[in-house]
Amino acid sequence: MKILVCISNVPDTTTKITFTDNNTQFNTNGVQFILNPYDEIALSRAIELTEGGKGSVTVINVGEASTEATIRKALAIGADDAVRINAKPHDAWFVAYQIAQYVKQNSFDLILTGRESIDYNGSKVAGMLGELLDIPSVSIIKKLDVDGDKGTVEREIEGGKEVLAVPFPFVAGTAEGVAEPKIPNMRGIMSARTKPLNVVEAAGVKNNSEILSYETPAPRGQVKLVAANEAEKLIGLLHTEAKVI
Repeated sequence: MKILVCISNVPDTTTKITFTDNNTQFNTNGVQFILNPYDEIALSRAIELTEGGKGSVTVINVGEASTEATIRKALAIGADDAVRINAKPHDAWFVAYQIAQYVKQNSFDLILTGRESIDYNGSKVAGMLGELLDIPSVSIIKKLDVDGDKGTVEREIEGGKEVLAVPFPFVAGTAEGVAEPKIPNMRGIMSARTKPLNVVEAAGVKNNSEILSYETPAPRGQVKLVAANEAEKLIGLLHTEAKVI
């Protein structure tokens, strides 16, 4: 079984985010980048499914050379090899298109992504990959098992759970519960230095979107304290100021 895990290079959530060029560009100065946590869940499950010689795990990233530290971490966690498509990821469509072109030339039984990246939170790549490759895709799964030439996935729906049997090949976007993230050990870190990392030039494709500007959330207002015996005043504030009732 050959598994491809799509990984993103994202800012650490503890990093202070700022913008430059009149709020049109993300400021990367001083930003600590990490492996997208949801992609790390996907990678951990892929490694579990292929343990004991049951298959191989390839990680793929659409990014420039600066993402290679993140890719090496994925190799240290346990991926067998890696691919970097040499391009700045413009949007979800661009990323999905580049990965799809690679998959068309290198077949895989299972393609895993995180449910979303923690920087843009779009949840688009898994579905787009399925359409571009003309294979099934299932988003935001909570459980993944493999039996022969098909997978069984579980996801939450309103009022319960949905269990699907999906034949290979297919795409799945993983969420919490699929696997526990793995911490690379010293052996994994050392072996990651020599594992194959293949750099592929990006395929030509027209950009379908453009970021015009970024905005930071409005600063939090001052806290208003209401005495325990002033319930009517509290209700009034929730209605007229907070506008939650």
